[in-house]
Amino acid sequence: MEALLTTAFLTALVTGAVTAGIPLLLAGLGEQMSEKAGVLNVGIEGMMLAGAFAGFFAAYMSGSIALGFLAGAAGGFGVALLMALLCVRLGLNQIVIGIGLTLGFEGITALLHYNLFGRSYPRLPAVETLRIPGLADIPVLGPAFFDRPLIVYIAVALVFVASFVYRRTNLGLYLQAAGDKPAALDVTGIDVVRIRTFAVLTAGTLAGLGGAFLSEVGAGLFVPFMTNGAGFIGIVLAMLARGRPFWVLAGAAIFGACLSLTTALQVAGVNVPTDVIQMIPFAAVMAVLIIFGRNAHLPAALGIPYVRGAR
Repeated sequence: MEALLTTAFLTALVTGAVTAGIPLLLAGLGEQMSEKAGVLNVGIEGMMLAGAFAGFFAAYMSGSIALGFLAGAAGGFGVALLMALLCVRLGLNQIVIGIGLTLGFEGITALLHYNLFGRSYPRLPAVETLRIPGLADIPVLGPAFFDRPLIVYIAVALVFVASFVYRRTNLGLYLQAAGDKPAALDVTGIDVVRIRTFAVLTAGTLAGLGGAFLSEVGAGLFVPFMTNGAGFIGIVLAMLARGRPFWVLAGAAIFGACLSLTTALQVAGVNVPTDVIQMIPFAAVMAVLIIFGRNAHLPAALGIPYVRGAR
């Protein structure tokens, strides 16, 4: 028990929680916007994988981490464009298309990695951090929160931006209406399809950023299927957050801590089977769904294609 109370263990746990939680946060914020607008974006996992590969490839070929993040966002955007075209514009089944996109890009990214890099698994250099003087020196919390890459601060800032948009802007009202009463929104002259398309594309961009974070910051390399269900955890976060971005942040921190337990316990010298530790995040997801799932608020028109004039 004493091994779990050391500074080394706590620092590894909190630092790992931030590293593992940022992709979940970005995916959860994107999925939350998509669900608010009435689109169940099951393809978020595929968007993260596309972003992870595109981000790693661009960063490795150009030597620029920033360019890698832009490419990752573009990769997620590209997959989301397919989702928007097939589900929002053409009205096809959102769950079927989402699963299809996820499976498709699992295969595409694995094939591209095999053809381009074979079995070499090249690595990226460590990402430069933005150190906040004074705060970064706080024991345990300082290195975890105040000596991180710029993208970490941007991801947290997006929580405040999303909260402001949902509560204080017309766009927030349009997103809410597109998910709850799209016909009423249409009557006011606002294009429901356009609002939903914007939400899906934003979700894909954020998911792509989350995937790029995984490959560029979290691992420093791309491994096929490396998201390992992170996109689906993002969907759970969005559903349970009830439209509140800060709840997505809290959930990402909790699940990120579960994901970081493997490394933290190794630092503490605790001999626990790796398979048991890797099972914890998904056991936590099931426990949270059992406890809070019944109270989750979902938009009335979630998953239902909008056809103007249809009843």
